Amino acid sequence: MAKPIRCGPRGDLYIVIHVRPHDIFARQENDLLCEVPIGFTMATLGGEIEVPTLQGAARLKIPPGTQHGTMFRLRGQGMPDVHGHGRGDLMVRVFVEVPSRLSRVQREKLEEFAAIADDSAYPQRSSWLERAKRFFSTH
Repeated sequence: MAKPIRCGPRGDLYIVIHVRPHDIFARQENDLLCEVPIGFTMATLGGEIEVPTLQGAARLKIPPGTQHGTMFRLRGQGMPDVHGHGRGDLMVRVFVEVPSRLSRVQREKLEEFAAIADDSAYPQRSSWLERAKRFFSTH
């Protein structure tokens, strides 16, 4: 049996670890969360973006019609398990950023699109409008 050091009593050792917030990642157990802004044209037309991982940059395919708040999973790109059982995932949530300033030409093109777009281009809005109509017809 080991002798106590400096004659102190035997007992438990408590270690408190403080984890500083990160600028890009938030941790949820072994998973990492990351929010990435994409333009509304990328969300509408689709494409690829580069996202940060702990091992460097990775390419993420954005499908056409991606909605604000859509979550993508990059398997095995999270934190290592403390018990040595693999790694967590990187969860990437995209948020659609709308331009705050438009040139005259950009505005004209968007107005042209708005004039020819019907409600079928916006399935979530159409669904919400139907629910709102049902609500108001019963009240």
